[in-house]
Amino acid sequence: MDVLRQPESPRKTVQRIPPLILSNPEMVAKHTPCSLHLSVLPPELACQLFYRMIDASKSWKRNKWWLFDRVVESPHLTSFFARKTDGISDDESWQEAAQFWYNGRKTGAPDVFPPEMEAACNIIEEIVNNELRKRTHTYKLEWGRQGGNEPLWRANVAASNCYQGGKESVGLHSDQLTYLGPYPTIASLSLGTRRNFSLREVIPTEEIGARKAQTFNIPLAHNSLTIMHASCQEKFKHSIPPQSAVDIFRPAFPPKTGVDVAMDSSNCRINITFRFYRPDFRPASIPRCRCDVPTILRPDMKNRTDGETDRYFWTCYAGAQNDGKGCNFWKLLNMKEEGRGAWFNQSLGLNPSTNSPSNPTGNNSHNTK
Repeated sequence: MDVLRQPESPRKTVQRIPPLILSNPEMVAKHTPCSLHLSVLPPELACQLFYRMIDASKSWKRNKWWLFDRVVESPHLTSFFARKTDGISDDESWQEAAQFWYNGRKTGAPDVFPPEMEAACNIIEEIVNNELRKRTHTYKLEWGRQGGNEPLWRANVAASNCYQGGKESVGLHSDQLTYLGPYPTIASLSLGTRRNFSLREVIPTEEIGARKAQTFNIPLAHNSLTIMHASCQEKFKHSIPPQSAVDIFRPAFPPKTGVDVAMDSSNCRINITFRFYRPDFRPASIPRCRCDVPTILRPDMKNRTDGETDRYFWTCYAGAQNDGKGCNFWKLLNMKEEGRGAWFNQSLGLNPSTNSPSNPTGNNSHNTK
C-alpha cells in the first residue's frame, strides 16, 4: 500500500477562512475600509424618508442587460436621483449633465432629491466629512487629497434600491467608477427591515497561493449608515445576499400627507447610496469606444501594489445593452494627460482643501466658471 499510495502534493494547502459577522462599528472599522454609524437621522425623518421611497418605488424598474448571449434582470427595484446642483457650484445645468449612462444606455433626466432625501443628505454629508477628517491614510488619486489638503465630499447623486422580502438581492460586485473617479467615498443609508451587507476581498494575483478571501457580513438595521471609504471599491466586492427569513419592520411614526402609503409593518428594505460625481469626471469628458458609447472606468483589482501606482482602465460596455455586442476598446486612465485630479483643480484655480477658487482676500466663492 505504501507503493500504491499517491505522494503528497508539493503545493501548500491554503486554509479557507469562515465568514465573520461584524456586529458593531468597532469590528467594521477593524476588518474593512468602512465605517458603520447607527441611528444617523432623526427618527421621524428616517420614517418619512422610508415612506417616500416606498411610495416612489411603485414606478421603479429592474435593470436589464445582456450577459453571455442572454438578457438578465436585476432581482430588485432601482432608481436614480440627482441633486439640484452638483454641490460644487450653483449652476443648475448640472441636471442636464446628470443624465448618466447605465450599462451602455443613456437615460432621461433623473428625479431631483425629494425634500426628505435632501434633509437626510445634509446630515450625511456632515457625518462623511467628519469621518474623512479623522482618517490619516490618503490616496494620491482621491478627490481633494492632492497635497494632503482636507477633502470636501458632496453627495450630488443617489442610487436608490428597494428589496421586497428576503429573496430579493444583489450579487457580489464593485461599483462603477466612471463618474466617481478612483478611490471614491460612498455613503449607503439603510431604511426598513434589517438585511445583511456582505463584503468579500479580492485577493491580488501575487497572494492567491498564500491566503484565501474572507467574507464579512454586516447586519444593517433601520436608520444605519455604512460609509465605504477609499479603497473599498478597489479591494472588495459587496452584495446583499438573499435571506430565508427577514424581520418585520414596524415604523415608529405614521406617514404624513402627500405620500400614498399606509402600513403598520413592512418586509422591505430601502437602500440609498449617496455618491459624489466628481467635476473632473463629468459625462462630457468620458472617452467613447468604437461603438460610440461612453466607456466605463474599472480598477485593476487583481494587480494592486502600493495605492499610488495602481492602474485603472477605460473599457467598452456597449455589449451590456447592444444585444451583447461590443468592441474590444481598452485604454489606461492617465489623470495628467486627461486633465483630472490635481491637474483639473489647477486648470480651474481651485483650492483642493475647499474645492473652491483660491482667493487671497478670503472670499470663498463657489463659482467654478
